[in-house]
Amino acid sequence: MLRKIIQIDEEKCNGCGLCAAACHEGAIGMVNGKAHLLREDYCDGLGDCLPACPAGAITFEEREAAAYNAAAVKAHFASEPPAAAPFVGCPGSRAQMIHRASAPAVAQRQAQVKAPSRLMQWPVQIRLAPVHAPYFDGADLLVSADCAAYACGNFHEQFMKDRITLIGCPKLDAVDYSEKLTAILQQNAVRSVTVVRMEVPCCGGLEYAVRTALKNSEKVIPWQVVTLSTEGSVLS
Repeated sequence: MLRKIIQIDEEKCNGCGLCAAACHEGAIGMVNGKAHLLREDYCDGLGDCLPACPAGAITFEEREAAAYNAAAVKAHFASEPPAAAPFVGCPGSRAQMIHRASAPAVAQRQAQVKAPSRLMQWPVQIRLAPVHAPYFDGADLLVSADCAAYACGNFHEQFMKDRITLIGCPKLDAVDYSEKLTAILQQNAVRSVTVVRMEVPCCGGLEYAVRTALKNSEKVIPWQVVTLSTEGSVLS
């Protein structure tokens, strides 16, 4: 039958798995690190997976496809019940405690005195930053997830020092960062770009935006991606 059904662009898919978690019918699964539509008759065409994708890899198309089979979906989940109640939602929203050893009060006060801010400009939000700001020319640019500075205790010295800092959250900001970042790269002599993201899948949207901006700028600019754990350690 001719009906509306999802289409997944494997080139755009970053393998975060958020679409598979958002699909209540089990139609989407991860195969070799990429999202795939496993069963056409499991897809109801409502698109709960679309807003979950940070890379814009999922769209609707109208084509010949097997009809949605609610009975088959129900039977599938009945035959393969989850071993335990899973966390529902973005993995980046999962509540967890981080236990750290307490530093002596004196050492804490000394650290506060010896840790000056390394912020070199204002504003810092990607959405608010003016494209033609003079500080972008000749800059080493840091594009960071806004959670990163809270997770990493040495963030200013390790990442912000001598860099122009832009921050954002692709999950909370309903905007395509790649357009603003493309304009900044095209219209300024940026020397390098460092992306600092968290390990959570939704942060893939930030990396994707920078990757897209670099491509669209048509400039050869050195860049790197640093991934932090939720405890603040560097993973890669």
